[in-house]
Amino acid sequence: MAKLPPRERILDAAEELFQSEGIRRVSVQAIAEKAETTKMAIYRHFETKDALVAEWLRIVAADYQAAFDRAEAEHPGRPREQILGLARFIAEGLPAISHRGCPFINSLAELPDRSHPARQVIEKHKAHQTRRLVGMCAEAGLPDPEQAAAEITFVLEGAQVSTQNGSIDQAGNRLMRTVEGILDRHRSLLGASRTNTG
Repeated sequence: MAKLPPRERILDAAEELFQSEGIRRVSVQAIAEKAETTKMAIYRHFETKDALVAEWLRIVAADYQAAFDRAEAEHPGRPREQILGLARFIAEGLPAISHRGCPFINSLAELPDRSHPARQVIEKHKAHQTRRLVGMCAEAGLPDPEQAAAEITFVLEGAQVSTQNGSIDQAGNRLMRTVEGILDRHRSLLGASRTNTG
């Protein structure tokens, strides 16, 4: 860690501590010690601890948006495969969540104030993610893309919570089968609507 530039060391230390101990329990002093720097150095890069939390969550959000980009790049013109690629990204990340939890869910639980900058980062990210998923569902020709995206979102986020609390076994496999079932059901609704109007 000491070989990284100070800002990166601070963010790496903050991520590890926030994930393992929670936002509220971690002091700026603890982050400074983990990053092998000083509190003053942290405040040179981040005006407040809240600003540091928000920047960490922006990085986490960027990783999730990159998963959308990869799914689109790996399956050009195949929206169903893109959606399944996203589900696979979540499914493959579930083992880590079983130990540390979803950073967004954990952070929301600690940040009840909707005006908190980190909470705003999460809400903006989730809204953007929903818009992209609705777009994929529309491209897949599903008759109600908003409803399909909502169902898929409920399943993706529910799988993360269920993995975190240990209530469901084989969560990754079940997640993939459930998302496939949602897509198939919405496709069959499309076929039924065409039959009824034809």
